[in-house]
Amino acid sequence: MNSLESISVSVAADDQLSMAIIDLVAQTSDTDPVELQPLYDVIDPDLLDSLPGETGFTGLEFSYQGYTVTVADASEGIEVTLEETGRSADGSTNGLIDSSL
Repeated sequence: MNSLESISVSVAADDQLSMAIIDLVAQTSDTDPVELQPLYDVIDPDLLDSLPGETGFTGLEFSYQGYTVTVADASEGIEVTLEETGRSADGSTNGLIDSSL
């Protein structure tokens, strides 16, 4: 895993948010995307993909592959931020942390 404090990217409203998260985690951890734990084990990818057009959505946070993934509404699309959790990505850190950002 590359050492980082956090990294953020903007995702256009018409892009698949779930795939953007998988790609960002894969690039950041220098891992082939097919080697990552399936995202659906942690959060519903269809839910993620529906967020950009969702009225009232402000943000959510979950753990995936040793990162805290923060998804937040931005003026033009969605902002995705990764922060290392400091724990292994063996599944023990997976799960919803907070959906009321």
